[in-house]
Parts: sequence; structure tokens; C-alpha cells
Amino acid sequence: MTPATRLNTETMNLERLSRLAAAAALAAALQGCMQAPIAPTAAKGGDLVYPPPPEEARFVYERTIYGSADVIAPESGDDLRRMVTGESQRSEGFSKPYAVAVHRGRVFVSDSAQRYIRVFDFPAGKFYKIGEDEPGRIVKPLGIDVDASGTLYVADISARDVKVFSPEGRYLRSIGGAKWFDRLSSVTVDSRGERLYVVDIGGVTSENHRVRAFDAKTGAHLFDIGKRGAGQGEFNLPRDLAIGKDGRLYVVDGGNFRVQVFSRDGQFLKSFGALGKQFGQFARPKEVATDQAGNVYVVDSAFGNFQIFSPEGELLLFVGERSERDGPGKYMLPSGIYVDEDGRVYMIDQWFRKVDVFRPVALAANQGYLQRARRPAAVPAAK
Repeated sequence: MTPATRLNTETMNLERLSRLAAAAALAAALQGCMQAPIAPTAAKGGDLVYPPPPEEARFVYERTIYGSADVIAPESGDDLRRMVTGESQRSEGFSKPYAVAVHRGRVFVSDSAQRYIRVFDFPAGKFYKIGEDEPGRIVKPLGIDVDASGTLYVADISARDVKVFSPEGRYLRSIGGAKWFDRLSSVTVDSRGERLYVVDIGGVTSENHRVRAFDAKTGAHLFDIGKRGAGQGEFNLPRDLAIGKDGRLYVVDGGNFRVQVFSRDGQFLKSFGALGKQFGQFARPKEVATDQAGNVYVVDSAFGNFQIFSPEGELLLFVGERSERDGPGKYMLPSGIYVDEDGRVYMIDQWFRKVDVFRPVALAANQGYLQRARRPAAVPAAK
């Protein structure tokens, strides 16, 4: 190696280290000066509500799912046996839960450290897995979604395809493949099960930061949205997509610290959010969901909460807080989020290995699909 070549190499390495140091300093600054969220308050009766009084409550913390014991109804005589022996109810917990999707009380959870999808079927009081066996064996699941029929779509980052399963877990088909994606992170299907949007995060060495649209039934490629960049309609490490009111597409543009909004066919409409520590801004936005009114729910892993925006991007409310200790509404590494047919919100935390469930206050505790189950006492799974 010549002296000039050595000098160029050392200069490039120093520049790279400088960029990494600057990024680390920015992250530390955001963590250090981020506004602390107002702690939720227990309402009359002991319920944990958001926002706290004197504001009108919108959501109430309802339950946490730690493992299979939270859905499986105890068999006859189990309670008496455990009382006599001191034995605790066995529960299969999560390893590293990533994303959640829900259909009529059936809660699907992907686990990036396991090769299957865990299913908590609350109406039936059952727990089972999808994607363990061939055909359709899952390698490493990340984002998941369901359509109105309950058909499940799984983004398999290692196989670089989307696997499709019936509501009962029967493998149906795969969409995409190695030539279609660099590093797919999420999948979103419209309610009719007709169109599929797959987010390709690309990676630092790839220019393919985009959303790819497919026919959900035939697998035919329809069109792409975006390219790498910081302009309107461009992405830097996109993370997730949700379909909102009037078919609008809300894309978490992680590296640009914003949410971009597109029409159903990929035309750029607007964006909201920016890098910062104030409410309505983002530090590490991750997954996104929408409710039936079109409101947009965005998880921020650095803030340890999810923020709720109007369809036009106006901040309405935030729920949760960053914490080093587990508890209702407390998060260290939140990731996936979903809003079900009844308006319940499901929030995953990878560090505490759980799914928190929040109920809109307008929905009675005994209403909705999730309440049709026999409810055993929830206990954290062994870690």
C-alpha cells in the first residue's frame, strides 16, 4: 500500500468514526433531554387511564399478555392441585416479540428469535403456533398483518418473502423472494385481502429503500413507492406502513424521522414529524397503526411510548413512558403496535417480552372480541 493510499484509507476511517460518534452523541442528547411524559393516574376504581385527570380519559390499561397461560383456560381441578402443591401455572413466554396483529380476539405475535408465529386465541381459550413445519416453515419473522377474513401475512426477513397462512395456520403461498427484497421489514394488507404493501428497509449499503406493492392473491408486482433520499416521497430506512382513512398509506420513514403519507396508488400527499424531543416529534420511530376513525399510532422506541395523531398529522395524545422496570404502560424497547376492530390497542415491548392492551374508555370492559375468553389469572412467564 502506497503512502497516499494509506492516507486516504485512514482519512475515510476517521470520517466514518466521526459520523458514528456524532450519531451516538445525538442519541445520547435526545435521551438526556427528552421531555418526561406525564405519568398516568389511576382513575376511580383503580384503573390506569390516559390522559390523566383532569383531562378526559381516552384509554384505560386493561391487561398484559406474557405467555400462553394468559389465554389457556385452566383444566378442571388445576386450581385445586396448584393450591395444594404450590405449583404455578406453566406458561410459554416470548423470546423477542416484534410485531402484533389481531383478528376477532385472535392475537398473532411474531418473535424474531423464534421460527414461528404465536397465536393467542382468546375466544376459544387456546394457544398455538403457525409456521413451524413445512410447507411454509418460517425462518425469521418480523412484520405481520391480517385481512378482514383473518388470513395471516408474515414478512420473513431471512427468506426474503411474505408467507401467507389461513386463519387456522395452513400455509397457502409465498410472495416475493430473494430477487425482490434487500431487507424487508414489514407487510401490510388491505382489509379485502387484495393489495399487499411490503416495506424494504434496504440497509446502509443499499439504495433500495422503498415500498413494493403486490397483488395479494396472485403475487404479481404492481408498483413501487420511493427511493433512497430525504426529499418528498423518498425514504431513509423505512420501517412500517399502515393503511388509514380513504386508503391513505402512512409510512414510517425512520432515518428521516417522519411519517410520509401517500395515496393508495403511491402518490405523495404530505408528511409530518421531525427529529426532536418535543411532543409530535420523533427520535426512533418504529411501527405504525391506524384505527377506524383514521387516527395514526406511531411507536417511538427512544421515547418508550406511542403517539396518536389525527389523519392529518396533528398530535392528539401519547401513551406510555420509558422505564427500566416493567409495569403497565412502561417500556424499554417498544416495537409493534396494532388497533383491533373494537379499538383496543396492543403494544409490544421486546425488552420486557410482553404485549400491553389498552381499551378505549367508550368500550365497556365486557365488550368486544377479546372479552369472550375465559380469563385465567395472568402471570409473567419465566425468564
